[in-house]
Amino acid sequence: MLFPMLAIVAIFWFVMIAPQRKEQKKRKAMLEALSKNDEVMTSSGIFGRVANIQDDVVTLQVADSVRLRFHRSAIQNILGEDGEAAEPVAEAKS
Repeated sequence: MLFPMLAIVAIFWFVMIAPQRKEQKKRKAMLEALSKNDEVMTSSGIFGRVANIQDDVVTLQVADSVRLRFHRSAIQNILGEDGEAAEPVAEAKS
């Protein structure tokens, strides 16, 4: 009776929890690597260039003389030179 229960827990771990932890680590590293002049996309779909970073507040320049402030966690992707996500971060599936 104990073996089937342990097998279910192990399968659940390898299918659900381990990949999610890997994505969380990848996202955390991406947000820590965020720097001034990076082209980014927010989780709400706003594109802009990082103008300033102070602690957890990121100021994006979205147009000439238009700056918006976001929490660092609102940054979804850092874009490459071609405007595409350099390495897309998968959304957490519920």
